Amino acid sequence: MASDDDLLEMHRRMLVIRGFEKRVAVLYRGNEVPGFVHLSVGQEAAAVGACWPLGPSDVITSTHRGHGHCLAKGLDPLGMFAELMGKATGTNRGRGGSMHIADPNLGIFGANGIVAAGLPIAVGAATAAQLRHDGSVAVAFFGDGAVAQGAFHEAVNLAAVWHLPAVFFCENNGYAEFSASSDQHAAPLKKRAKGYGVGYVAVDGNDVVATADAMAEVVDAMRAGGGPVIVEAATYRWHGHYEGDPQHYRTTEERAEGEAGDPLLVHAAKLRKAGIEDDVIDALAAAVARELDEAVDAARQQADPPASSLFDFVARPRPEIPEPAALPADAPVFRTMDAVHHALEAELATDERVFVAGIDVGAGGNVFALTRGLHERFGDRLRDTPISETAVMGVGVGAAMAGMRPVVELMYLDFVGVCLDQLMNQAAKMPFMTGGAAQMGLTVRTQFGAGRSSGSQHSQSLEVLLAHIPGLTVVMPSTPADTYGLLRAAIQDPNPVIFIENRLLYGMKGPQPPEDHLVPIGRSKVVRAGTDVTVVSVSRMVHEALAAADALAEEGISVEVIDLRTVAPLDMEPILASVAKTSRLLIAHEAAVPFGIGAEIAAVVAREAFWDLDAPIERIGTAATPAPYAPGLEQAWLPDRDDIAARIRSLNEV
Repeated sequence: MASDDDLLEMHRRMLVIRGFEKRVAVLYRGNEVPGFVHLSVGQEAAAVGACWPLGPSDVITSTHRGHGHCLAKGLDPLGMFAELMGKATGTNRGRGGSMHIADPNLGIFGANGIVAAGLPIAVGAATAAQLRHDGSVAVAFFGDGAVAQGAFHEAVNLAAVWHLPAVFFCENNGYAEFSASSDQHAAPLKKRAKGYGVGYVAVDGNDVVATADAMAEVVDAMRAGGGPVIVEAATYRWHGHYEGDPQHYRTTEERAEGEAGDPLLVHAAKLRKAGIEDDVIDALAAAVARELDEAVDAARQQADPPASSLFDFVARPRPEIPEPAALPADAPVFRTMDAVHHALEAELATDERVFVAGIDVGAGGNVFALTRGLHERFGDRLRDTPISETAVMGVGVGAAMAGMRPVVELMYLDFVGVCLDQLMNQAAKMPFMTGGAAQMGLTVRTQFGAGRSSGSQHSQSLEVLLAHIPGLTVVMPSTPADTYGLLRAAIQDPNPVIFIENRLLYGMKGPQPPEDHLVPIGRSKVVRAGTDVTVVSVSRMVHEALAAADALAEEGISVEVIDLRTVAPLDMEPILASVAKTSRLLIAHEAAVPFGIGAEIAAVVAREAFWDLDAPIERIGTAATPAPYAPGLEQAWLPDRDDIAARIRSLNEV
């Protein structure tokens, strides 16, 4: 049973949330808070009760309506007011705002503007807790509308399969934006929980004591080894979906009935029943009001972020890695597939934070046998997942925010479309939106490769989609040694790295580097010197370019070949230096020509080295069609060494 002190503290926390939200509404109407605002007035008991049994090491993920959750977990109102006003001293340095407010140092992994996106991230945090055996739990707040999202299904299912310490806390306020929840779902959460094989607890979300008691029981069971639970708190959203929402979808009578269950009034009655006098309750309310007013005044005095800070927090500084020395001629030989295996093995052996997750990467050893034997050595740090790419990427994001170094596998690059949100809106943006507070040492391994009649959905070179997203690093190695050195560097890197292998190179042989071999990310390399034409390429097409260069050498044409190795960020310095020497440039890649990386390289060279050029910049890549299945059509679609050689000859004649 809660003590009087606990009852008063619960009331104080709810007063803070209610007072904060009411002041934000006023600030928003006065144009002191820009952007969108979604307030949680009426849902204070759910937030406070859910966070009541949580400690500093426990993690929460939140929603676009997340102010209350953050305050209940201990976030400072002053920093939050400043953040909502876009101030440099805000919780997130003015980078997050209302929908993205977070403090990972307090276990607050973020409010989130994408419905249900926080659930897979919470599963990642719970995975970190399970691997560390530290007794912490993760709580994913979501609204009833999020149940319709695939991310909800994938997250709950994966948590159940892995028996994770994850609470999925639904604030059922009756509405998904403008639509009544009764119109959105054919099955209630209780039935869904049974289908997933997880626990289910229903609670009155307007009663903070009942919610806190229920959550304490759930969390205690998890700390003792229990698995995931869905908690459904029935509550009511007093304001509209967003501030300014005319709420035509609700009647005055309905709103009056909903507001009659005011959590503050419900709890005040409990305080009085416990013998706490009204003057104590009133004094507490007055003290909270003063603190919030002072916080608003202080936030107003803070400075805006200077324009010079625009690029802060996009990426963390990389470790300084020198270009490795050339490998000796008598070095042992290994394959690209061995390079992937050895790099993963080395990082798993030297860093306990590293784990690998993906479809069939554990006992199955990966569809290409790249992780075979690692599960036997490293146990549950090689984790098989269901076919749930959104959940897998979310595991990576959440675990990275928790300080782990996850390596998650996307079996085919073509599948990026089914999980793009976790990469584009979460991994790439979390460090920025949190003002640099979020860790994101995440590596996503994937592969592509055309030429074997894999068809339109298993042959695409989509690196440009990811390279166009600020915050993501995109690496595409071409040799076994570079694969090893770049993969180890990627896992050690503090930024999210998409590591794209070419499956047609898995059997390629080359010299094996020493175990400590690292290759710097973001550095291109001249792999063949020449004087007449510069060819820039990446991944498998580097070898086609080298073969073309060898053939053309017999014709007296000297070709310099540059291997990008990293697509984002682009290292243009060797390219510009080469063009200054050759005055001719061809960019060859396996992706479609329009809007490919070749276009970006050409644009930079045209701007920076226009007067060095003696011929138009040329690009070569696949035709602007989906990848054909028929071998003859695929051969016509995909450029090879002969096509590259023909284009070089044409350039050299200009």
